[in-house]
Amino acid sequence: MLGTVLGVGVFVAVLALTTTVTHQIGKSFDVLRATTVTVTDGTPAAPKNAAPSTEVARTGFPADTDARLRALDGVVDGGLWWAVPLRGPVIATKPLAASPATGRQGAGVGLYAATPGTLAAMEPTLASGVLFNSFHQERGEHVCVLGSAAARALGITRVDNQPAVFVNNTAYTVVGIISDTRRLPESLLGVIIPASTALTAYGAPVDRPAQSVIHVRLGAATLIAQQAPVALRPDQPRLLNAEAPPDPHSLRDRVSTDLSGLFLLLAAICLGVGALGIANTTLVAVLERTAEIGLRRSLGARPRHIGIQFLAESTALGTLGGLVGTSLGLVTVLAIAVAEHWSAVIEPATVLPAPFIGGLVGLVAGFYPALRAARIEPLEALRR
Repeated sequence: MLGTVLGVGVFVAVLALTTTVTHQIGKSFDVLRATTVTVTDGTPAAPKNAAPSTEVARTGFPADTDARLRALDGVVDGGLWWAVPLRGPVIATKPLAASPATGRQGAGVGLYAATPGTLAAMEPTLASGVLFNSFHQERGEHVCVLGSAAARALGITRVDNQPAVFVNNTAYTVVGIISDTRRLPESLLGVIIPASTALTAYGAPVDRPAQSVIHVRLGAATLIAQQAPVALRPDQPRLLNAEAPPDPHSLRDRVSTDLSGLFLLLAAICLGVGALGIANTTLVAVLERTAEIGLRRSLGARPRHIGIQFLAESTALGTLGGLVGTSLGLVTVLAIAVAEHWSAVIEPATVLPAPFIGGLVGLVAGFYPALRAARIEPLEALRR
């Protein structure tokens, strides 16, 4: 019975936990994805010897991208960002001419350009200082914001002493450190400078196109994805590719299907082990009760009566194991939900059939022992 208890318990627990966890994943995933719209610059790359004259020609986005996005009804914040096209930049806390012993280099630290609207759309959590603003953006100030991982790599923990970061010997004053962010998590391992400063110092993005990240209100993503290219480039909106969040229902169903398939396989393995346990227990009972079987046969019981007796016992054993396993599975799910502050989602279709599944496993497992018991001859049984 222990095998059936474990099998049915795991069966109920994994199905209910799958439903509960999928609900939690879907809830968090839907909110973040449904409030994020990404617009990518699809402008063909300009010849290398061409001298760009305006910011529109250099990034595909207008200079007032932040203001145009905020003017759209449904946009909370939005802005422009890209990875600065520098090959192997040396980012350190001291200029290259200084002694290596006095400075600290941030190996693997990236350099990103962003507008103030992008920083707001990221919904960052500040560990220290402030974010750069439109004043720094308009004047092309040499300031920067550090992600938490980049700050650790550079050994910077505070900004009240006005630390500086040197990018290929160009100094940028650190005005803030971000400890976490909801969007653009790669920025945590980077140095973020104003977009206008990056355009002047390093030029337009080369390997990866500039992108606009837009934080929208819930339910407005599809509409903003249609309006943003027109608002940003009314002359050629097709040069911008807006990506609306995918259908959250299909994503949730996909996650649910993948998890359910995996856990159902584990539950089936447990039920199989339980069935083997019941079969073995019933077979041992047949061997130990041979004298009883012989006595019943000598009193007039037919083989089918003996077979039905052992089938009934194994089925009852499986049903009892199913009931106990169902109870343990429900207790496990409720305990985990309470500990994690989740809403337990338990489908009746998962719980109600579980005892019957236990009984069915017991019935199948008891078939062979019952067949052996029914074939024992009375004289042979009484001789043992």
